[in-house]
Amino acid sequence: MVKTSFISIISQEENNENRGSVEFQVVSFTNKIQRLTSHFQLHKKDYLSQRGLLKILGKRQRLLTYLSKKTRVDYKELKELIDQLENKKTRVDYKEFKELIDQLEKKTR
Repeated sequence: MVKTSFISIISQEENNENRGSVEFQVVSFTNKIQRLTSHFQLHKKDYLSQRGLLKILGKRQRLLTYLSKKTRVDYKELKELIDQLENKKTRVDYKEFKELIDQLEKKTR
C-alpha cells in the first residue's frame, strides 16, 4: 500500500505538463506518427499498423481544428508549425510547441 502511493507521488512530480491538454495530445500524436512512419520503412506490409496510423492522423487533424478555433490561430499556421518542428528534430517537444502556439496567438490578437 505504501509502495504504490510512493510511486504515484513520484510520477506526479515528474510529469508537470498537462497530459490532457490539446497541445500535449497533438505533440504525442505527432511523435507516434513519426515512430510509425519509421516502422513502415522496415515493415511495408503491416496493414494493421497502417490502419492505426490513419486513425491517429484523423484524431490529430480533429484536435488541430479544435485548437485553431480555441486559440483563433489559422489551421494552416498550426500545420506549418508542426511541419517545421518535425523537420527540425526527431521528436517534438511539448513545451516548445506550447510556446510557439502562444506566440502565434499573440500575433493574431
